[in-house]
Amino acid sequence: MHGDHAHDHDHAGHAHGPAPGERGFVPGILLNLGFVGIEATAGLIGGSLALLADAGHNLSDVLGLVLAWVAVRLARRKPDGRRTYGYHRASILAALANAMLLLVATGAIALESIQRLREPEPVQTSLMLWVAAAGILVNAGTALLFARGREHDVNRRGAFLHMAADAGVSAGVVVGALVIGATGWNWVDPALGLVIGAVILVGTWGLLRESVDLAMDVVPRGVDAAAVEAFLAAQPGVAEVHDLHIWPLSTTETALTAHLVRPGAGPDDAFLAAVGHALAHRFGIRHATLQVEQGDPAHPCVLAPAGTL
Repeated sequence: MHGDHAHDHDHAGHAHGPAPGERGFVPGILLNLGFVGIEATAGLIGGSLALLADAGHNLSDVLGLVLAWVAVRLARRKPDGRRTYGYHRASILAALANAMLLLVATGAIALESIQRLREPEPVQTSLMLWVAAAGILVNAGTALLFARGREHDVNRRGAFLHMAADAGVSAGVVVGALVIGATGWNWVDPALGLVIGAVILVGTWGLLRESVDLAMDVVPRGVDAAAVEAFLAAQPGVAEVHDLHIWPLSTTETALTAHLVRPGAGPDDAFLAAVGHALAHRFGIRHATLQVEQGDPAHPCVLAPAGTL
């Protein structure tokens, strides 16, 4: 057996300022943290559960942004003797923690809203209106900070979706304030709290499922395992592919290991380099490790049977 490695690394030179994965986090955290304080204060003064619910939601988003930002910074640390893959998986844990934080916030909002529906309280609609209008601008502006690169990173996509949903929620609070002001229906405020909770739940469920999949080493979205196996099997001299594993190293990086049976072929660096380059550019798999075997029946690979770990 020959244990060979096919690695493909792209080097774009040196850059100044935050890395692409970090962009948007610090201004987004500071902007939203300041708005949370304003919104919570306004909610307490004006007696608006909708504002308090949205402030709680925004606070959970701030915590999620902090987790994601810390994870991105950790992921840049180099591997060491104990953490041979470095801290890349920190981004996956951050995405999972973010989703769980949002679910906790949803439960708290729902409980308070149900209680307030039973006993509606007066609301200062003018304060509610202007603070919610400011929330549209803050959340929409923060969402734009994460628009770039969200297609390839679940952390950035989660941040973008949360902030975009927050802008929509703030717009709903504006409408609610107008309705309460025109009709005097104070029950609209806690009803909006329930709607906000439902919006958070719907938006969070997909993030939670994807985060759990990443944590469980499920093949990342956008990577077709069957297509990867077919590609490897079609390479020159390859008679068989087995023990193929594809998993996420982080929310943006994918790894692969596989055994390739190439009868009569010895170590071939050119072959490995070509396969590694193709895996990176066709499938986005930039950390590939390939073991090349002769297929000698006297020394069968113990990992050849399908389903063997």
